[in-house]
Amino acid sequence: MELLDPRVDFVFKRIFGSENNKDVLLAFLNRIFTKAGEPPLMEIILMNPYTDKDDPLDKQSIFDVFARTAEGKLIDIEMQLFNKYDIEKRTLFYWSKRYASQLQEGEKYQELQKCVTINILNYSILPNSEYHNVFHLREDWTLIPLNDDIEMHFLELTKLEDVIPSRGGLENWLFFLKGVSTEHWEVLKMNEPELEKAMDTLQYLSQDSEARRLYEARQKYLHDEASMLEGAKQAGIKAGIKEVARNMLELNLDIATIAKATGLSEPEILALKK
Repeated sequence: MELLDPRVDFVFKRIFGSENNKDVLLAFLNRIFTKAGEPPLMEIILMNPYTDKDDPLDKQSIFDVFARTAEGKLIDIEMQLFNKYDIEKRTLFYWSKRYASQLQEGEKYQELQKCVTINILNYSILPNSEYHNVFHLREDWTLIPLNDDIEMHFLELTKLEDVIPSRGGLENWLFFLKGVSTEHWEVLKMNEPELEKAMDTLQYLSQDSEARRLYEARQKYLHDEASMLEGAKQAGIKAGIKEVARNMLELNLDIATIAKATGLSEPEILALKK
């Protein structure tokens, strides 16, 4: 039996965003926060638990996992299989919407609670080798925090070393999400006993025909969306290169030099010249 990919947001939410699996989510979050040097959570409340109304092809369906702690801190977890680009601005935008939506008209700013965003990425964006990076709002030189209300985590699966952990910790959860061979599951469960329920859920979903149908529909949608985004990006790059070539033609540079600098063929450059 081929297992479903837990990096597909639809599957991720079934595992971590279902009422029956709140204990799995709590264990996962505590590993993330412990790695960041923060105290563990004792309780969480799911704000948008998975339901059968979550249609993989409905653009209104939200496949992030949104939770609140007993103290009122808001946590938003998003699994990204493909690079949608501008993830930094996207994260700030959704953080700001979540933060601002807490207040109703006439309520005081003091009532605003901390918002945490956790981005689990199947690609790399940050220019370092750390798989877990955490950002806050601090003063540049003294590192004094302005306040503690903003916290953003980036977990980049591609930066994990290809070595199965020998002890408990966040890496075990990320290896599971990355789709490590089931041959290593026993070790991961020994390191992190709470992973067993996540693994059982994935196996159950993989055997369920309706879950597999929805998974395949969602996977196709994500692949098509990624292809369109990449096509648009490449078209933009191509247009930019052609503009550079036009500028070089105006400087009366020879065709061979322009071709070498831009990667365009000589016929393409001659067409621009005309």
